[in-house]
Amino acid sequence: MTPDIRPAGPEDAEALAAGLARLSADLGEPHRMDAARLAAAMSAPLPPFRALLAGGSGLALYSPVFSTVTGGAGAWVSDLWVAPPARGTGLGRRLLGAVARDAHAHWGALYLALAVYDDSPRARTFYDRLGFTPVTGQARLTLGPEATARLSRTERKESHESRP
Repeated sequence: MTPDIRPAGPEDAEALAAGLARLSADLGEPHRMDAARLAAAMSAPLPPFRALLAGGSGLALYSPVFSTVTGGAGAWVSDLWVAPPARGTGLGRRLLGAVARDAHAHWGALYLALAVYDDSPRARTFYDRLGFTPVTGQARLTLGPEATARLSRTERKESHESRP
C-alpha cells in the first residue's frame, strides 16, 4: 500500500526528526537536528520551512527561495528521504510533486532547486529523470553558523559606527 503524503506540523516533530536522522545516516553525515528544535521552528510565526511526511516511508523538507534570474519564487528542497523498502516505488516522485504543489500554493513557487551529493549516483539519476539540471557556472557556497554570527556582528558594528 502506498503511504499518504501529508503536511507535517509541530506535533510531527518526533517523526520528522527520526526520518531526518535516517537520512543523515544514509548519507554518512552528522545529524545536528532534534525534535524540540524542529517543533519550535515549525511553531514560529513565520516558519523557516515546510515539511511533508509519507508515513514512516519518506519525507521532504523545503523552504522558500526567490530568484530574479528564474523570475520568481521557488522552493529549496533541503531534505528528501525515502526508506529503503519504498525506494523504486514512485514515492520520491510523489513527494517532490507534493512539494511543488504545496510550495506553489504557499509561495507561488515556479521551480524546485536542490543539491545532490557527488557520491550519490542513484539519487542523481533519479533527479535527472525528473528533469532537474545542473546549474552551470555556479558553485553552491555555505557560510557556517560561526562565520554567519561573526558577519552579523561586523555588519551591526559597522552600521552603528556610521551613525552621526
